[in-house]
Amino acid sequence: MRIISGRHRGKRIVAPKKLPVRPTTDMVKEALFNILHNSYSFENIRVLDLYAGTGNISYEFASRGVPEIIAVDADARCAHFIATTAKQLEAPIQVVKLDALRYLERAVGRYDIIFADPPYDLPLEEMAKIPEMVFERGLLTEEGILVIEHSKHLKMEALPGQTESRKYGGSVLSFFEPK
Repeated sequence: MRIISGRHRGKRIVAPKKLPVRPTTDMVKEALFNILHNSYSFENIRVLDLYAGTGNISYEFASRGVPEIIAVDADARCAHFIATTAKQLEAPIQVVKLDALRYLERAVGRYDIIFADPPYDLPLEEMAKIPEMVFERGLLTEEGILVIEHSKHLKMEALPGQTESRKYGGSVLSFFEPK
């Protein structure tokens, strides 16, 4: 995996082979950050990265100047890898080893961007809990956005707060905003 833009542009990061992850592709990352770049000044936002895996998305945010990033993953190996890599990059990433939904139950504060990349085989009922909890708990700022990456086979248009979906190969980015 590589960081595609910002201070660490072009830096390759090699994750251990046995991590239970499916990193976001460069095509999807580029599309995501092009969309977000038009709406946010990265130097002034707070980001929550759920199901962080290798930390791929967190490193992109850090490279672009985001001052506060929380990366949440339930796997101890993933959390350790993100913490180690963040330290090497001198990135402002706080790592939390916890299930993403449990983190949302306990989260305090508000975020400008919440990115979630749960396992593609997560059932829609479980996936629906992400926006439900984000909105019930008021975890987004007034201008905040929730982005969920998921399989093209999962239809999320009926979920509350969903504003659009964009397809990239076998992946879809669904965007949710507070009402």
